[in-house]
Amino acid sequence: MPIDESRTFIPVRIAVLTVSDTRNAADDRSGDTLVQKLQDAGHILAARYIERDERSAIVARLHAWIDDPQIDVILTTGGTGVTGRDVTPEALAQVQDKEIPGFGELFRWLSFQTIGTSTIQSRATACVARSTYIFALPGSTGAVKDAWDGILVSQLDSRFHPCNFVELMPRLTER
Repeated sequence: MPIDESRTFIPVRIAVLTVSDTRNAADDRSGDTLVQKLQDAGHILAARYIERDERSAIVARLHAWIDDPQIDVILTTGGTGVTGRDVTPEALAQVQDKEIPGFGELFRWLSFQTIGTSTIQSRATACVARSTYIFALPGSTGAVKDAWDGILVSQLDSRFHPCNFVELMPRLTER
């Protein structure tokens, strides 16, 4: 990982949203994993919530967090599969200004190394919505580890080269 130690680390304010009909605070292992990883990296947990697999509720939560100036990034876990209740990508589509297609493509490539062709069942995705990055990850702890360790830890580090999402933050609202 090409980290330029001469550059200043900028902590990012991250909200974690677990999308699940069955998880609660006591057994939200994927949410716990994300919180631990983002804090270990030096970032700030700005908010955390568990929302049911209901598109309108997910969209409402996303809008509230997108409009919160204390949140730079939203990480969702869960609801990215192909079953009838999996609606997180559809919720993101309702709030996004720009899709980040490379995130899902790279996630599935990384995940293939771990779970093989089962990765095709993931609809992991990402977008920018009114200057907030949103990354929708599958609900398993293995998947959130793959996404964090393989993509997000470096892209959310202002010292990562040749480029990273943090350095683009001030320019996200340019027209």
